[in-house]
Amino acid sequence: MGGGPDNGDNELLIALRHPLRREILRAMAARAPVSPREISNALRRPLSNISYHVRVLADCGAVTLVDTAPVRGSMQHFYSPSIDEPWALAVLGLSANGERTPGGEDEGPAA
Repeated sequence: MGGGPDNGDNELLIALRHPLRREILRAMAARAPVSPREISNALRRPLSNISYHVRVLADCGAVTLVDTAPVRGSMQHFYSPSIDEPWALAVLGLSANGERTPGGEDEGPAA
């Protein structure tokens, strides 16, 4: 990647702007490695939509392909989150070990 040392952070910031991508990353943190099909089932969203957003997250380095397995004549891909930037984890409301923390960006106001 070109563009200086902050280019990766900029790509990650742009990727995290989408609420579904943040939801996908939270789902992955809860049970990685996970396939887009498993995320699709868990979030009750179309597989094509989840697959697209997982590819965007992979392109910016937010998730890493960790395994593949043949399933009914095609290949199923399994990903794990690979975010370790403190600011990105804070946006997701996750700790460094993938657990939910209070104060995530999408979390409602405290009662």
